[in-house]
Amino acid sequence: MAQQAYSRPAPRIGTVISTGPVTPNMYRVTLGGSGLADFPPEQDGGYVKLKVPSGNGDVVRTYTVRRQRKGEIDIDFALHDNGTPDAGPATRWALEARAGDEVPVGGPGAAKPLPTGFDFYLVAGDMAALPAISANLERLDASAKGIAILEVQDETDIQPLIAPAGMELRWIVNPHPGRDPERLENAVREVRWPDGRVYGWVACEFSAMRLLRQYLRTERGLAPDTLYISSYWKAGLDEAAHKVAKREDAEAA
Repeated sequence: MAQQAYSRPAPRIGTVISTGPVTPNMYRVTLGGSGLADFPPEQDGGYVKLKVPSGNGDVVRTYTVRRQRKGEIDIDFALHDNGTPDAGPATRWALEARAGDEVPVGGPGAAKPLPTGFDFYLVAGDMAALPAISANLERLDASAKGIAILEVQDETDIQPLIAPAGMELRWIVNPHPGRDPERLENAVREVRWPDGRVYGWVACEFSAMRLLRQYLRTERGLAPDTLYISSYWKAGLDEAAHKVAKREDAEAA
């Protein structure tokens, strides 16, 4: 019997409800409309794939669901190259989107939350990961303890976040995202390693991810069940090329 080919479900059509800045370098697009009426609930921190126009036809870009309400989802865009010739198609689409515009929305894909049962949570990420980190911190048990190190482009990009009282938020500024990957690594290394069971959660630019993987996995011994680590983007590459780089890096590692 011939094996049935797998096909992804057709994307939903999201309608732009509103747009506007969260901070100077973070921009929010809220999607809703009848096309998202059956969007699954409880997707904060999950991801969707938006099909946006570019100079060479439509392209697909992956973004976190920052927050979900009945009939609506918020998508936050880090504006790394805003106003430069290097600004990507998703950034341009977000900044130009107006209420009533439509965009195909694939997914959602599952979130990568912080699991329960650990004594200390060490979280680190840049502005691309801030929506996922924000959603994860909101879901933590009120008794959770740890440190979240959050890299932003400017002090004005610091956001008020909801987190347990025992989670310390440390903000660091990198005015040139994708450069100086040691900045985030050094901030993580400065954390006094705690006693007890530690869970690490890291998402950031590719070069910084590799440095932090070396530290947390090799030097600190965090295993796959106690460490989530991923690059969300790679400076100079679009999403398709970054996906190839991630696969080659994972095979080499």
